Amino acid sequence: MSTTTFDRTPLQALPTPAQERLSAMVADIQRSPEAVQRLFPAAAREVGRGPLDPEDPTGVVGPTLDDVVRGALLEALAEARADQPAELLAEVEALYRYGDADEKRAVLRALPHLPLGDGAVHLLGDALRANDVRMIGAAMGSYATAHLDEDSWRQGVLKCLFVGVPLQAVHGLPQRADGTLADLVAAYAQERIAAGRPVPEDARRVLGDHPDVVAERGLTDELAR
Repeated sequence: MSTTTFDRTPLQALPTPAQERLSAMVADIQRSPEAVQRLFPAAAREVGRGPLDPEDPTGVVGPTLDDVVRGALLEALAEARADQPAELLAEVEALYRYGDADEKRAVLRALPHLPLGDGAVHLLGDALRANDVRMIGAAMGSYATAHLDEDSWRQGVLKCLFVGVPLQAVHGLPQRADGTLADLVAAYAQERIAAGRPVPEDARRVLGDHPDVVAERGLTDELAR
């Protein structure tokens, strides 16, 4: 099961005491994987938290510092459970299930870097049923691109539009967007127009790549305004 490379660059900017504390946490988990249940919730407080991008202060589009810190702990857990995939999945599920919103978001951000295959897809479904824009943005990362089926992925894109998550958060959108998604977005645009509400720029961008769908829906003039 392939994973993507975890970017540890933000951790290099941590103060020395914070780096030492993180190293100690990683070592604890490598020795005793069960320790992650205790250390994962404490990581932001004991190591570091806050935005990495001033334009994305709450981590809707990309990770926060605490996401990266907690991601390092999850990678340590994956290494410690390298020969125990079922145990790894169970522990990741527990961290998500019993975590607060920040902890859930960190789990979602870490999924592409963990050897879970499609075993954690149900966590994406849970996040996309919520109305927390941070969780929805995190759920539509590269793990979703790789593992969500077409219908679920399209519904995830629509959920982003409905709740105001920038489509910049959707990994692989230009490559995976198709005429079916465009038709769903066009229907969404029609509803907005009928209600006298503006069509978001993100929806217009999706539709801009599918002028045939726009024409079929009779939206050409409306979207030109």
